[in-house]
Amino acid sequence: MRRTAAAPLLYACALVLLAACGGAEEEPVATAGEDTAAGAGSEAADDGLEVTLVDPEGTEVGTVSLAETDEGTEVTVEVDGLPPGFHAFHVHSIGACEPDSVSPTDPAMTGDFLSAGGHLGAGEADHGEHQGDLPTLFVSASGTGSLTAVTDALSLADLTDQDGSAVMVHAGRDNYANIPERYAPGGPDDMTKGTGDAGGRIACGLVEG
Repeated sequence: MRRTAAAPLLYACALVLLAACGGAEEEPVATAGEDTAAGAGSEAADDGLEVTLVDPEGTEVGTVSLAETDEGTEVTVEVDGLPPGFHAFHVHSIGACEPDSVSPTDPAMTGDFLSAGGHLGAGEADHGEHQGDLPTLFVSASGTGSLTAVTDALSLADLTDQDGSAVMVHAGRDNYANIPERYAPGGPDDMTKGTGDAGGRIACGLVEG
C-alpha cells in the first residue's frame, strides 16, 4: 500500500519538473525582424554605400562598397573589364564623374573624369599621406580584380560632404611618391607628390549618400 500511495506523489513531482523545464525552454528568443541590441548592431554594421564604377564610355566595369567598421571605413572593390596590371585606386575630392571634363583647378587641362578633382585630403599632405590614398588594385589577365582595405583616414561623412566624392581607378600603378634620393636628388617632382605618377583615369564612381 505504501508503494501504491507513493506512486501518485512521484508522478505529480514528475509533472512539476516537466512543467519547470518547459518554462525554461519557452524563454523569449529573438526572431528575424525583432529589434534587439544584437540585431541593431548588425544592421548598423551592414549600413554603407554602394558605388558603380564606369569607364569613360559609360560602361559599367565594377562596384565599390563602403562601410564603417570598428577599425575604420572598409572599402571593397570588384572590377571586370579593365586592362590587366596594377592600377592606382583613390578617393577623389569632388562627386563628379564626367568624361572629357575640365580640371577644377586648371581650366587649361581637360581629360576623362578630371571633374572629380584631386585626391581627398591632397591639400594637407603629399601623396602617400592623403585621406583618399588606398592600396593598389591588381587586375588579372582576364580583366577581373578585387581589393578589400580598411582605412581610418576617412569616414562615410567625409565621402558624402557638400561636394561629395568619387572613387577612381587610374591607368597606371601608384608609386606613392616613394622615390629614393639616388633616383631623384631633388626629391619627387610635383606630379609625383600629387598623384604618385598613376597616369590617366580609366574608371570612376560617384559616391552618393
